[in-house]
Amino acid sequence: MAETRRWELAAHRRLEKGKVVGVVVLDGWGEAAPDTFNCIHVADTPTLDALKKGGPERWRVIKAHGTAVGLPTDDDMGNSEVGHNALGAGQIYAQGAKLVDMALASGKIYEGEGFKYIQQSFENGTLHLIGLLSDGGVHSRIDQLQLLLKGASEHGAKRIRVHILTDGRDVLDGSSVKFVELIENDLAKLRDKGVDARIASGGGRMYVTMDRYENDWQVVKRGWDAQVLGEAPHKFQNALEAVKKLREDPKANDQYLPPFVIVDERGRPIGPIMDGDAVVTFNFRADRMVMLAKALEYESFDKFDRVRFPKIRYAGMLQYDGELKLPSHFLVAPPEIERTSGEYLARNGIRTYACSETVKFGHVTFFWNGNRSGYFHPNLEKYEEIPSDIGIPFNEQPKMKAVEIAKKTRDAILSRKFDQVRVNIANGDMVGHTGDIEATIVGCKAADEAVKIVLDAIEQVGGIFVVTADHGNAEDMVKRDKSGKPLRDKDGNVQPLTSHTLNPVPIAIGGPGLQPGVRFRSDLPSAGLANVAATVMNLHGFEAPDHYEPTLIEVVDK
Repeated sequence: MAETRRWELAAHRRLEKGKVVGVVVLDGWGEAAPDTFNCIHVADTPTLDALKKGGPERWRVIKAHGTAVGLPTDDDMGNSEVGHNALGAGQIYAQGAKLVDMALASGKIYEGEGFKYIQQSFENGTLHLIGLLSDGGVHSRIDQLQLLLKGASEHGAKRIRVHILTDGRDVLDGSSVKFVELIENDLAKLRDKGVDARIASGGGRMYVTMDRYENDWQVVKRGWDAQVLGEAPHKFQNALEAVKKLREDPKANDQYLPPFVIVDERGRPIGPIMDGDAVVTFNFRADRMVMLAKALEYESFDKFDRVRFPKIRYAGMLQYDGELKLPSHFLVAPPEIERTSGEYLARNGIRTYACSETVKFGHVTFFWNGNRSGYFHPNLEKYEEIPSDIGIPFNEQPKMKAVEIAKKTRDAILSRKFDQVRVNIANGDMVGHTGDIEATIVGCKAADEAVKIVLDAIEQVGGIFVVTADHGNAEDMVKRDKSGKPLRDKDGNVQPLTSHTLNPVPIAIGGPGLQPGVRFRSDLPSAGLANVAATVMNLHGFEAPDHYEPTLIEVVDK
């Protein structure tokens, strides 16, 4: 069917072409009841408050989590990657976790090229599993690790070493202890069956291994030293003792636990990665595995001194970068996202400008375009990256680069060289993840100021705007009990929430170029991010392809 579809888009019956369309994605900006822990509500956000007054015809909420973005269940939080995939694709694709679930449930994961490749090391080598030990469902899930441990042992793995990264960001801080207990119990059962299976090293995700966008290679190096060289400042005889002991430091939290290695009675590391071993990074989400994948795979790697570059068979749970073909081996094939809105619009002559800062630049380009690097049509597209602050916590610079992004976007709009501008403003998510409520309020205010700059430029050129978000975060910054009341520690302080949420996100349309009769439809109460692409195509004056999720808008006579 897909082969017979035409790339040429039909003209919309009611909406004219030629209007500049500005698409603003507020990262981590959900909609929730107002209270003191809703930083978006507390912050001074007059521009976005004004948009909200346009409901229900020109403001509404849409789903940004669970099945609406291709995740297995509606208990699964959305994230920036699947969110931007859905926004750009206009279709709902089975995503990371769901693909892995299907491959594990069917057993096909053990029949694929990737598993057969690493299986060659099982006879004489060790299988190393590296990833985030968590049930958060954003980067990994512990139940998938458990199934992989069981399946690998049943398919010939005789010696297994797990290198854990503690979470505390997508799940509650302190939950690392129960996750380690869970895995240690599974490993003990494998040992009872004659499989030498143990945890070999660990550390907190934000301090060890899981950096992204080449922000700080020292994070990856700390992991490399522990996982490959068996060297770390802290040595323990078991992982449970390690996590409990390291958490005794008053400043300690799961995200930033220092690296540790497990040693035997003689003080020797029990699981460094050696020649002939197999390595699997079991995270299904790409962004925080790419840097480690480069270190494991690239012979000409020069970002830090690896000291030793073992000859291994390495596979990712998924392929983390389709353009770089990285890693070259993977256990589960990625979703084949085809015919994205970006490609359709490029093939129909729409000139596009996309901009964000480093931490979210990949989202308005690579993820928006269906996990594809580069341009569809270099003469029609320009992607501009604003360098993020390096080495400075986001809560210390909560304004981030919001205004700089907005000014670059304003200039692109006023140049009249582009038909669409697309931006991501990251404050709500990146500052929200720190758990710092006051800083997040500052970040939300900066995001609002940035939106105003973009919308003012759209006003000047007679254009149309679409303001939406990719998932929730900053709208609920406190852990809550089952009744919804904030949780407090023994000293009475509220416990900050650092993860994404299950809340819907807003979408607003407007601008002088929007025809008076355009309004949101009332017959799509369960619409989600994937409905945005058809909406944007309509605003460009095109009918959306019939296989896209339906548009959110209709045109009525005024």
